[in-house]
Amino acid sequence: MTLAERMVAVEGCRWCTTAVANAPYVTDPLVMDEYGCKYVVHGDDITTDKDGKDCYAEVKAKGRFIVVKRTPNISTTDLVGRMLVHTTEHHLARVDGQQWAQWQRVSAADAAQAGGKTLLTPENVERYRRYATAADARSAGAAVWVYTEAGVHELVKGQASAGTKPVYYVDGGFDLFNPGHITFLKRVRELADADGSLVVVGVADDAAVNSARGGSYPVMNLLERSLCVLQSKYIDGLVLGAPRAVDTPFLTLFKRGTGLSVHRVVHGPTTPLQADDYDDARATGLLLEVTTGLDLYASMTVESIVERVVANRAAFEERQRRKGVKAETEKSLESQEEAVRAGAAA
Repeated sequence: MTLAERMVAVEGCRWCTTAVANAPYVTDPLVMDEYGCKYVVHGDDITTDKDGKDCYAEVKAKGRFIVVKRTPNISTTDLVGRMLVHTTEHHLARVDGQQWAQWQRVSAADAAQAGGKTLLTPENVERYRRYATAADARSAGAAVWVYTEAGVHELVKGQASAGTKPVYYVDGGFDLFNPGHITFLKRVRELADADGSLVVVGVADDAAVNSARGGSYPVMNLLERSLCVLQSKYIDGLVLGAPRAVDTPFLTLFKRGTGLSVHRVVHGPTTPLQADDYDDARATGLLLEVTTGLDLYASMTVESIVERVVANRAAFEERQRRKGVKAETEKSLESQEEAVRAGAAA
């Protein structure tokens, strides 16, 4: 991604106050002071510069470095591998009524026996709770619901859960969550705010996306795609495994399960998963098609990103070779730091 694209992504994150362009890769305490930053917060993995030196050595020496446990998630390397190999092994099973009823009883052993195909495990639900928090990362933020054929069920209580405002409902695959998605959601947020409404996003399950797109799509599975959407500052709620068609039966289930009424069904410039997905919404006057005010990224799609990656495959493979050497250096530095910490604790 270009700098401009990465800035859009960071600025759209709910827990980001300010994004600074052209920040030095090796953190400079003077730049920290310029922006009023007391500490650098980083995961418990070491990052090195091109010479193999710890990027945070100086701020660590000054006592201005805080370590947090690194968030387990999908790596860029894995995503690119999925694009090039065309695999669907990462896809998750569709959530049905039985999985919803039993999710609290799913153990780690059960999840492993299921081949890692179950969305509603205690570990995953805890991640949804964390990603749903408000800008302070503590209080309730976005609500999370799960769709099954029987209804729309609350998984994580959010501010929208007790709300009475009407809803601007958006749905899609949101694969390889990118500036195209982000600028669209930002525009929907602006429209909803002007109308005194909430923004709720429905994310389709893996089977629905694959049925429409084929190949290895979606590149990211439902857990990965929904967490990307959930961290967006532009949304108030999320529906996991939302149905392909936004029709009257679904809108009835949505109101019954959430207590909220959909005022507008919003669709952007991308092609629907199926041509008739919005027929009911169009017929009832709920459909709002947004194709303007999306800046430079209206044409950015998952397909265009995959094409960009495939076109630069040779450069990617060389970068991965260099990254492997870099990773060995970082692992060695981590071991040294752990030894120092162990000695200090003894």
